[in-house]
Amino acid sequence: MRATKLLSNTKNLCYKERLTMLTLPTLKYRRLRGDMIEMYKIITNKQYSDVTLKFHIIPAAITRGNRVSKNCASVIF
Repeated sequence: MRATKLLSNTKNLCYKERLTMLTLPTLKYRRLRGDMIEMYKIITNKQYSDVTLKFHIIPAAITRGNRVSKNCASVIF
């Protein structure tokens, strides 16, 4: 049983209606956000990963203040 269906007033609602009522993000959004967080950890060496990243770090002067920017992205697992 899904956790959103545990509440008595959401049992008969469809998925999107339950998310709207409980102000929760969709599964697609949560997965995308998780992927972006993991990519940040890998780029900034905050987490060891055996993923080979195939892109170049662009100097900060070109990225308007950001330390890193992705260029020619290709990831090999």
